[in-house]
Parts: sequence; structure tokens; C-alpha cells
Amino acid sequence: MFESKYSKVLTIILVIVLIAIVGLLGFLGYDFYKKYTTSQEASDFVDNFMGDTSSGNNNNVAENVDTSAADELLNNVDTNTSTSTSTNTSTATREKYKGFYYVGTISIPSVNIEYPILEEMSTKALETAVVALYPPKGENLNKPGNTVIVGHNYRNGLFFSNLKNVKIGDKVTIKDYTGVTKTYTIYEKTEKDQSDTSFYQRDTGGKAEITLSTCTDASNNIRIIVFARED
Repeated sequence: MFESKYSKVLTIILVIVLIAIVGLLGFLGYDFYKKYTTSQEASDFVDNFMGDTSSGNNNNVAENVDTSAADELLNNVDTNTSTSTSTNTSTATREKYKGFYYVGTISIPSVNIEYPILEEMSTKALETAVVALYPPKGENLNKPGNTVIVGHNYRNGLFFSNLKNVKIGDKVTIKDYTGVTKTYTIYEKTEKDQSDTSFYQRDTGGKAEITLSTCTDASNNIRIIVFARED
């Protein structure tokens, strides 16, 4: 009788272990599928966009939007945030990637980063691609001055997860929505507290610069910060 109860307990434990293994394999499979499809869609979009000299048709919905007002930036997300207003009163043709207006694309071949740069700072946008944080809506992209681009670190290769692997001298290619393409060279890589925004506005010597930011693997409160200057 004791052996019978013991056998039942072992059977129950075995069933629980098998269920846990199946669940884990399912989770890992879904995570891999999500990572692959998200990366592939973004890569295909960037490749098409980079090869399109008209900055026009990319199989997305195009609309005329007024870029004169900046949205309020999202607070308490896994990136640095700030609030500012735009002084750009021009109207431009913008298109959408997965429902979000984008201002351009970014490519860092050395670490397999290829994504659209979205103009909206929101939780959903950060789950879709990388985002132009400062100035709002990426209005300064590829122009003299600094543009801050942020992305999540999911520790799985998505978005800016591989930003920690870039090296000084690596190249970054940015193509903005007007069709202008510029190559930047990374010249500094550091870490800063999430509250430090002192580098947003800095003297770039009349050149275009970009700052890339994401969380470190160890802490969501510390950011990897990468500076790059146009060639």
C-alpha cells in the first residue's frame, strides 16, 4: 500500500515536471519566433527603405501630418524621457510602420541592428522598434546637432539588446524620411544613470550626431550610452 502511494506521488511529480518542460519549450519557442519575425520584418523594411531613393512607397500608409507640435513624452518607461516642444512648423509626408509614423531607419551592421526609427514615444512604440526621443519626433535627424535614439534591451537580441557589443569606430547608417542618408562613426561608449540627460544638448561643432541609449543587462536604472558623429 505504501509503495502504491509512493508510485502515485512519483507519477504526479513526473507529470508536473513534463508539463513544466513543455511549457518552457513553448515559451522559448514563442520567444524565438517573436524575435525572428520582428527582426526579419524590421530588416526587410530597412532594406527596402534604404534602397528606395524616392523615400516614398514602402507598402505603408502615407499621410500628410503637421510636425509643428510635439507629443508629450512617455514617463516611467525603460528609457530616459524628457519633455520639449517643437519649433518646426513645416508639413511633411510621413509614412507608417506597423501603425506608427517613422522618421527614418538605423543600421549598425557590426551588431545586426536594423530598425525603423519611430517618432512616437510610447510603451507600444518601444515594443515595435526604436524611437527618436530627443528632439521630439526626430525633427533634427541627420541635421547639425544631437538626436537621441532609444530602444529596449530585452536581453535576447531584439532592438538595442546588442548595443553593448558596439565598439569605437563602428559605423552607423541613418536614412531619414526625406531620403537623406548619412554614415556616423561611434567615438564614445559609456554608462550613465537613467536620470542623466546632460548629454542631450551638446556642442557638436556644427555636425550631425546621434546618441543611442538602452538599459544595461545588469540594471534598468543604468543606461548604455553611445555617441556617434557624422563622417
